[in-house]
Amino acid sequence: MILENGLIRTLDPQVPTQRALAIAGAAIAGGVGVHETALASPEVVDLGGRVVLPGFSDAHVHFPTWALAQNDVSLDGCGSLEEALWRVRTAPPPLEGRWLRGYGWRSADWLPQREPTRQDLDELTGSTPTALIAKDYHSLWLNTTALAFADGDLEVAGGVVERDAAGEPTGVLREEAAWRFKERYMVWPDDEYLDAMRSGVKLANARGVTAVHDKDGWLGALRLWQQLEERGQLSLRVWQSIPHEKLDDAVSVGLRSGLGGPLLRLGYLKVFMDGTLGSQTAWMLDGSGVRITSGEELADIVRRGAEAGFPVAVHAIGDRANREALDAFSATRDIWAARGLRPRVEHCQLLAPEDLPRFAELGVACSVQFSHAPSDRDMADRFWAGKTDGAYAFRSLLSTGAVVANGSDAPIEELDPLAGIRAGVHRTIDSRPAWHEEQTLTVDAAFHATCVAPAWLAREERTRGTLLPGHAADLVVLDRDPWDDLEAEVVATMVAGRWVHNPPPWD
Repeated sequence: MILENGLIRTLDPQVPTQRALAIAGAAIAGGVGVHETALASPEVVDLGGRVVLPGFSDAHVHFPTWALAQNDVSLDGCGSLEEALWRVRTAPPPLEGRWLRGYGWRSADWLPQREPTRQDLDELTGSTPTALIAKDYHSLWLNTTALAFADGDLEVAGGVVERDAAGEPTGVLREEAAWRFKERYMVWPDDEYLDAMRSGVKLANARGVTAVHDKDGWLGALRLWQQLEERGQLSLRVWQSIPHEKLDDAVSVGLRSGLGGPLLRLGYLKVFMDGTLGSQTAWMLDGSGVRITSGEELADIVRRGAEAGFPVAVHAIGDRANREALDAFSATRDIWAARGLRPRVEHCQLLAPEDLPRFAELGVACSVQFSHAPSDRDMADRFWAGKTDGAYAFRSLLSTGAVVANGSDAPIEELDPLAGIRAGVHRTIDSRPAWHEEQTLTVDAAFHATCVAPAWLAREERTRGTLLPGHAADLVVLDRDPWDDLEAEVVATMVAGRWVHNPPPWD
């Protein structure tokens, strides 16, 4: 196949553009003109002035959770408790025996300020078990019927059980308390997940996504991906995390990072240092927040992971959490660096000035979400007043030489790479001026973080991320050049030389 009559942006700085692209099988054969190719009887695709880029990667997505949430009640953008309850009231009732599920509420956005309770939901949901997950996915709002599943067993280290004046649970669980409840009592059948994931893969392809780093670390996620691949329904490259608690199990059966095939591979260990900004559980240097993993514990996890061949990806939001994570990587650098591992910190949302250059110095990558900055700006200004010069400091991190990879954190933000790129370049998603304009990114930097850096983190920089000869034919066709207009839209998507969304010809 030859793609011609358009602009090919390779994202390789040595040869940034080509006038045509030749594809042989699943790989790129070269950037050529029609008469220069050695391909026999190639199919010629007229781009009609459109633009071709490497396929987009999402470096941080909870894919099965996001896919399932597409069918749940959306509470995103609610400005009050009353609006959230109205959406629950007007939602289609679940099938008999099923839970009523929702996601996206954020009480910090509500006016008047008020935390939700189980009693608020009881009036609407009665005996139907109801679970509403917060926008940051670190808090869970349950009705009394759902809460009863735990039979009072709610407390866990690193978790928060909100209680009323009488000491009774309010129905809101945070951090490890929320995670444990979900894992024990909110278990959905594989068929429900698979149906959602099939649709989710198609939607991701329609948005130009050709690869994801899946952060749904429970081992069931790996089983689901395997089933999709076996059925020929996987048109994404998946780099799958596993929870660090399962390291010994993985080692006992000989698993290690990189194991798998062209579409599905094991990636890294997933660890949480702290909570989130929205739940006010980020671990801060002022002593506030929730510590889930200590620096000493993380160092031990990194050490054991490195010995087993796994890099570590650690969630860190607050300035204390980021410092402790960097200290742990520093203390263990001789071990993981000697093995060529590429550790990463997820989010890097608030950094003390003295910690900002340490990522590049240590060789620890920053896995961030450009869309979080404009989405979180009001909360950050409220809860981190006086500190936001070090918040979502993407441009500053790049200026130090750090590797910065972009993801969506879907379902917390939408899985839409072009929307994320616009957020990184503009630092606003509404009519307001850019938030901390000094941290806006160039278009080059935003696309590099969305295409090139995620491939590097997955140790696939020699086969993906740029449109070079020998690299995988994973690409996206846009209707216009985003270097001129960031409102460009996806026309078509290809994975491994096969059109997976809207094959040509195009109108």
